[in-house]
Amino acid sequence: MFYAIIATDHQNSLDKRTAYRPAHLARIKVLQDQGKLLLAGPFPAIDSSDPGLDGFTGSLIVAEFISLDDAILWAHEDPFYTSGVYASIEVKPFRKTLP
Repeated sequence: MFYAIIATDHQNSLDKRTAYRPAHLARIKVLQDQGKLLLAGPFPAIDSSDPGLDGFTGSLIVAEFISLDDAILWAHEDPFYTSGVYASIEVKPFRKTLP
């Protein structure tokens, strides 16, 4: 089943986000290589695809996991969470309808 991982960043975490981005993306790439990733990306802090120094307010990852518990565990092991980029993470079951 798919699960939506909705993460909210700590304020002023852009430097940490930049530093831990390669490790964060490497974990997501594993999901992609396994065919389990539906989508992933950050929430820009302003109405721009490149918010510059305004940074981001969080992230959304929708991926397939065996169970809700597995999705929660995966999310809490993410470098953005363990390094303090993410202030909170919410994980919810997700059912893809369209497209």
